[in-house]
Amino acid sequence: MNVYVRDLTRYLGEMGIQVDVFTRSQDEHVPHVLHDLGYGNRVVHVRAGPEIPLLKQDLINHLPEFISGIMEFSKSKDLHYDLIHSHYWMSGVAAQELKSRWKVPMIHMFHTLGVMKQRVARSLDEVEDDYRLKREKDLLKLADRIVVATPAERVQLQWLYQADIKNVIVIPPGVDLSRFYPIPKDEAQEFIGMPPCERMLLFVGRIEPLKGIDTLLEAITLMRHKGMFAEIPFCLSIIGGDPDAIQENMSVEMTRLQELRRQFDLDGMVTFLGKRSQDTLPYYYSAAEAVLVPSQYESFGMVALEAMACGTPVVASQVGGLAFLVQDGVTGYTVPTSDPQALADRLIRIIEHPAMRQEMGKQAVEFAQQYGWKVIAGKIINLYKEVLNL
Repeated sequence: MNVYVRDLTRYLGEMGIQVDVFTRSQDEHVPHVLHDLGYGNRVVHVRAGPEIPLLKQDLINHLPEFISGIMEFSKSKDLHYDLIHSHYWMSGVAAQELKSRWKVPMIHMFHTLGVMKQRVARSLDEVEDDYRLKREKDLLKLADRIVVATPAERVQLQWLYQADIKNVIVIPPGVDLSRFYPIPKDEAQEFIGMPPCERMLLFVGRIEPLKGIDTLLEAITLMRHKGMFAEIPFCLSIIGGDPDAIQENMSVEMTRLQELRRQFDLDGMVTFLGKRSQDTLPYYYSAAEAVLVPSQYESFGMVALEAMACGTPVVASQVGGLAFLVQDGVTGYTVPTSDPQALADRLIRIIEHPAMRQEMGKQAVEFAQQYGWKVIAGKIINLYKEVLNL
């Protein structure tokens, strides 16, 4: 979502739209106003509670202070905004209050839905509370337009929230084609420090149960038992989280996954790389044989789109946005959720048929072109004009 907001703002600026992005300050040492989005557009870090990272459930208590901080900033700069575009349900709560005070239209994008997360929750820690679900329903009534990433999300709002979908519009996220494009594999491997004789499968994302990394580890184990990696050096690289944290600070899911790696005897094949910057991701995508997205739930699947733009096939769960984004047998494969055997079978097919893999990569690049940010930002601007009656 942060990447979405950043890239959309940059392209809106390029098209002549002035944007201020408001977010809660998490570090007192970071200037409260930054001009790093270009075209005069700003990121305003609002003081709301202690200027440190907070747990999601604690942020709600600081919403009134966040709203007041936005009001104070706009007043001090003598600003009048034409509309509000909020992202994620909690920002939507702030936006609906600002909409009332400023008397301007409001557009909202959830990015993830609480009811859908409830359906795939594996532990109490992942269960969304009633407060979020009620607020999401309120936003569906109060926003002038709701933007969803896929037709599937539009249907989910209709069936699960009983939403009136006449104001729900499908506009997918975009991809920065100036950043994500095919890099020759040998150059990409050299950049990330990978021997050119080796082959890599790649996962990129948050380390949490709904991402299905345990299914991926099971699939790799099945592939090894079939002798897939006996002669060819192979590895699975997992980007995300903090695998080197001391035990008491390590997340529950990272601890669980590292224990699974030991149980499956995959220590020599599976590497947890931790976080990597956006600037390095195109090299990892381009170096990989395939990018894997075995999620239980994805409203869209930005990782899949970025990987395809880099010419790498994607094997993904047939859920949410991934079912629309990954063209089965064309740009990669879709598989049932929590099915390690199906995932293993598709990966084996990609590995054993390099010509097919290469063709899928070419088709993936072509497919990703329709999601370039210049195209998507143009659709967002048209929505703004519609809401403002311009």
